[in-house]
Amino acid sequence: MIKPSLSQDSRDFIWAGGIEDTFVPQTRLGHRALDEYELMGHYDHWREDLALLREVGVRAVRWGVPWYRVEPMQGVFDWSWTDQVIPYLIKDLGVTPIIDLMHYGCPFWLRREFASPDYPRAVAAYAEAFARRYAGLIKWYTPLNEPLVNALMCGRRGVWPPYLRGDAGYIRVMLQIVKGVINTVEAIKAVDPDTVMVQVEATGLSRAVRQELEVLALEDQRRGYLFFDLITGLVNHEHPLFGWLLRNGASPDDLAELVRHRIPIDVLGMNFYPQWSTKEIYIDHKGRLSYRSIEHDGDGFAALIEDYYNRYRVPVMITETSALGEDDVRSRWMRASVAAVKQLRGAGVPVIGYTWFPLFTMVDWRYRLGRRPVENYYIDLGLYKINGDGGARRWKQTPLVEQIQSYIHNPEESVGLLKLN
Repeated sequence: MIKPSLSQDSRDFIWAGGIEDTFVPQTRLGHRALDEYELMGHYDHWREDLALLREVGVRAVRWGVPWYRVEPMQGVFDWSWTDQVIPYLIKDLGVTPIIDLMHYGCPFWLRREFASPDYPRAVAAYAEAFARRYAGLIKWYTPLNEPLVNALMCGRRGVWPPYLRGDAGYIRVMLQIVKGVINTVEAIKAVDPDTVMVQVEATGLSRAVRQELEVLALEDQRRGYLFFDLITGLVNHEHPLFGWLLRNGASPDDLAELVRHRIPIDVLGMNFYPQWSTKEIYIDHKGRLSYRSIEHDGDGFAALIEDYYNRYRVPVMITETSALGEDDVRSRWMRASVAAVKQLRGAGVPVIGYTWFPLFTMVDWRYRLGRRPVENYYIDLGLYKINGDGGARRWKQTPLVEQIQSYIHNPEESVGLLKLN
């Protein structure tokens, strides 16, 4: 069983993989169910899929539980599938699961999903039931993956349930998520105080194309901290976003309650993708404020990690990174991102782990709003690609497998010693 360690020894560094596990099962006119496990056949082929972890040689895996399946009716649990998978991961493969309890989706019985007043209690009850079921086996948890993306898709853009829109919807979903995470952590820690909470967020950088827009880039950057600031009790009347929160429906009493019930961060999980995680603010040809992705080479990755560490002063784990493109493009990003980790560790920033995510082919989220067969939405970010030639083996190995194995087998060279100040 791995432990979060600030050891200088590079052999204690946590190399991890991840299985894409987005669950948005609710449908409506024009919206298909999005369950990555179902679409990629993981429910049926989980042994073969997870065996790749041992083949690669990683020590840990980010792997999620489909809440809507394990609790099909409120308070009624079906652990038949997880009872097979979790022991296989730990006992047969020797891999430590970092369990995503929530990777976006709510169960069907929870009406209004994140907007339901029952959500914070319901998600904590599910978390407690899971923790009791797997006490002694599971020590690492992510209470909820990427709160900012949840709030964006469910609260601002209105493309995932409960289909809210605008800043008010964004803040409503975010505050519900924060309450749910705090309740979840308290429920799990009550079962096992030694569990490790990896609080995972979609992190990124905002740039301005001209000086007059710098104020907007700074505001965007501050919003990127919002989840971490809320759970750690940093959002009070002096916080730069306090007024924005109040103007868009946040209650000062609710915010004060979050300060009183703040929780520490055990490990700060940072997700970063070079194609999507850095945005530039500019004025388009019609004079409108617009955003575009820039810096596909991932410039700014190390500075971003250092910035978050300096703000929260807790161990950092790269919980998702990969790149979109041909094998050589993804190989260059792996080399650059691992080199950035080594640089940071040498400068005293405690980056304790690195996750290439996902492990294999996934389905683009655009499938949910599309009409074509699922195969048309495959994207390859991982170490393995789906074998489409009808061969006996489900997955085809890419050159990135040998590349990451070389890093895993030579950690002193790849990630170096952690300089302890």
